[in-house]
Amino acid sequence: MMSNLSRTTEFCLLGFPGSQELHHILFAIFFFFYSATLMGNMVIIVIVCVDKRLQSPMYFFLGHLSALEILVTTIIVPMMLWGLLLPGMQTVSLAACVTQLFLYLAVGTTELELMGAMAVDRYVAVCNPLRYNIIMNSHTCIWVVIVSWVFGFLSEIWPVYATFQFTFCKSNLLDHFFCERGQLIKLSCGDTLFTEFVLFLMAVVIIIGSLAPTIVSYTYIISTILKIPTASGRRKAFSTCASHFTFVVIGYGSCLFLFVKPKQTQGVEYNKIASLLISVVTPFLNPFIFTLRNDRFKEALLDRVNRCCQRIKD
Repeated sequence: MMSNLSRTTEFCLLGFPGSQELHHILFAIFFFFYSATLMGNMVIIVIVCVDKRLQSPMYFFLGHLSALEILVTTIIVPMMLWGLLLPGMQTVSLAACVTQLFLYLAVGTTELELMGAMAVDRYVAVCNPLRYNIIMNSHTCIWVVIVSWVFGFLSEIWPVYATFQFTFCKSNLLDHFFCERGQLIKLSCGDTLFTEFVLFLMAVVIIIGSLAPTIVSYTYIISTILKIPTASGRRKAFSTCASHFTFVVIGYGSCLFLFVKPKQTQGVEYNKIASLLISVVTPFLNPFIFTLRNDRFKEALLDRVNRCCQRIKD
């Protein structure tokens, strides 16, 4: 398959503009974000797995979401950091470029599907609490996660294959910090209009398709919350959804900003900023969004920290 994909056997990533001193500053900033992202999301996964108080669908989905956040930032950031340390351009083989783009899109699609499932979970918890344990049982949750992962990876096979079917004869210089699809298409010397349109439609179907149940779920959730007679009851009901809702706004906003546009090749700086939001900022914020407003998780975390401190003292 690889022999027929392109005349180009490697790409050169231009990365970020600016001096080497600026690159060192950016390296320090992104390294901090990456380290904090790994640590924060790993803490979420460990606490969800070991604490019995968090054995519920919401935290089960949160654990998988944290794993996806670790993957999406690890697919992009280490290569980006290495590029910031290099004095010149960073060379990436064709095989590595194909792999990176596929994993980036597949993991991102899986995350969108999981966020839609989490919205439905919050809808059942708020609007149908008496049947929550029946509807969102362990069997259902496991199947939701499996379907999300399988759909995410299968749905991106053709888009990546179609992208690398073009002949990249204009240049092998990618004005980005990773193998971004828009910049790859920009290097093609063939007619890309039809493929770009199909990719646009697929992005619309995937993103809007996972966003639709979120919008419907929150419409019913807000309607139900407004009917609660007491202010304390309304605050308690909304607090169960606030973290997910915040993450939805940031996550879907970034994806719509980056992928749902008819012309895949426009706006280099535009694409870099959106890519940073998806691969650096959002994974970094995830632990804070889902833990700072979650009293049950904070109690479980503090309990584990106290136990570890007690063992160290003993």
